[in-house]
Amino acid sequence: MVSVTRAVFGDLPLGAGTVEKFQLQSDQLRVDIISWGCTITALEVKDRQGRASDLVLGFAELEGYLQKQPYFGAVVGRVANRIAKGTFTLDGKEYQLAINNGPNSLHGGVRGFDKVLWTPQVLSNGVEFSRVSPDGEEGYPGELKVWVTYTLDGGELVINYRAQASQTTPVNLTNHSYFNLAGQGSPNIYDHEVTIEADTFLPVDETLIPTAVPLGALFTLCGYERLMCPLPPSDCKRLKKAGHVSSMYQLCPAQCLAYREVAPVQGTAFDLRKPVELGKHLQEFHMNGFDHNFCLKGSKEKRFCARVHHAGSGRVLEVYTTQPGVQFYTGNFLDGTLKGKRGALYPKHSGFCLETQNWPDAVNQPHFPPVLLKPGEEYDHTTWFKFSVA
Repeated sequence: MVSVTRAVFGDLPLGAGTVEKFQLQSDQLRVDIISWGCTITALEVKDRQGRASDLVLGFAELEGYLQKQPYFGAVVGRVANRIAKGTFTLDGKEYQLAINNGPNSLHGGVRGFDKVLWTPQVLSNGVEFSRVSPDGEEGYPGELKVWVTYTLDGGELVINYRAQASQTTPVNLTNHSYFNLAGQGSPNIYDHEVTIEADTFLPVDETLIPTAVPLGALFTLCGYERLMCPLPPSDCKRLKKAGHVSSMYQLCPAQCLAYREVAPVQGTAFDLRKPVELGKHLQEFHMNGFDHNFCLKGSKEKRFCARVHHAGSGRVLEVYTTQPGVQFYTGNFLDGTLKGKRGALYPKHSGFCLETQNWPDAVNQPHFPPVLLKPGEEYDHTTWFKFSVA
């Protein structure tokens, strides 16, 4: 049984509208979501002693979400993550997006989906938000109709994203909640055990764009199934010479193109296939933190993505998704300057994100999973956040 209640959260400046809060409650979860940015503002889960704590970073008042802040709890789009130099080309036309993260465009631009008022509709077990992103918004082509639905099922929060476009456009939607299973306001996440079910990840450059690899230097990796080559096997000179046919995931070193690297996690700090305690792991590998895309095994069906366990409280978060990737971010840019709920300060590594999504800069990388939505098609992805106690 899920109850849904509705209340006013606050008014936008200059009469721009009223922001509402929707509280979803089951016997195991309580989630608060506002119509500004489809933002999760609170998520309460009990520990092994039956004591409930709010597990997401954020603010008690609307003003906190209107200031400059790192996308706490919000839905980001039209394209989540980074697009290199804020440019891409479709059908011979180059599109220039807003640059808002170093030299790149991040999370939809200056005024992305996190900074707009959505239209809500109450459901029996949740709430659906919708909006129309106009043609040209933040530089993106075509009108985009978007629906984001939050529902509860026992200890599971389900987020479904749907979209329809009037012309071909990139679409990549995710939720940017920062979790701390010890409770928001706890100083760090070092005692969290993390598992991510991914055999490969995307190395990044200093601007956090996936790094390029010239294929001519990768003869030894031919057939190693690390990259998705856009060329049909019949066009591969090396495979023709060898007399066999490649799968789409094999490299073609005979070509002089540069591809973005998809690297195996085996033997690296990114091998999270078995649980690692985050603080010790960062220390062992001398890492500043994670802000990387992990490549999930290709399928549009629901599959296990990640698990986080906090031994102190017993809380467990499991993530399942239909998306091809997950951006694991450990709050590296939090600096303690924002005052959150109950006066909490949020220093570096005080929260983590598991942003299920397509791969960064996919619109510029033909061998990455497809990110373009065409007229007549529907973007439809779901992520499940399952909370329990162990």
